[in-house]
Amino acid sequence: MMPVTTFDPYVLDVLMPDLVGHEHAPSAFLVYVYLWHRIDANGGRAVQLSYATIGLETGLSRITAQRAIALLLRRQLISATSVSRTAVPSYLVLRPWEARKRARENS
Repeated sequence: MMPVTTFDPYVLDVLMPDLVGHEHAPSAFLVYVYLWHRIDANGGRAVQLSYATIGLETGLSRITAQRAIALLLRRQLISATSVSRTAVPSYLVLRPWEARKRARENS
C-alpha cells in the first residue's frame, strides 16, 4: 500500500493560488507538493535529490525543476543544504504560515 500524505489546508487554499496564479509557476507548486510527500514518506527527514531526479519524478524538465527550486528557496518555502557547491542538496519543506499563526495566537 502506498503511503498517504496529508497536506495542511493552507497548501491548497492559499499556496496553490499564490504560486500558480500570482507567480505563474505551477511547476513550483508541483515541486513543493512532491517534496512534501517525499519528506513525509522519509519520516520528516530531509531528502537528497538532484534536479534531474525531481524533474523525472514530477514529469518536469531538469531546468524547470531547477527554476521551481529557486523560486521555492526565494519564497522561503523550502530549505536546501549541501556539503559542497557541486553536491546534491538535501531539502526540507518549510511552513512559514505556521509560525505566523502561532504569533497571532500569542498576541
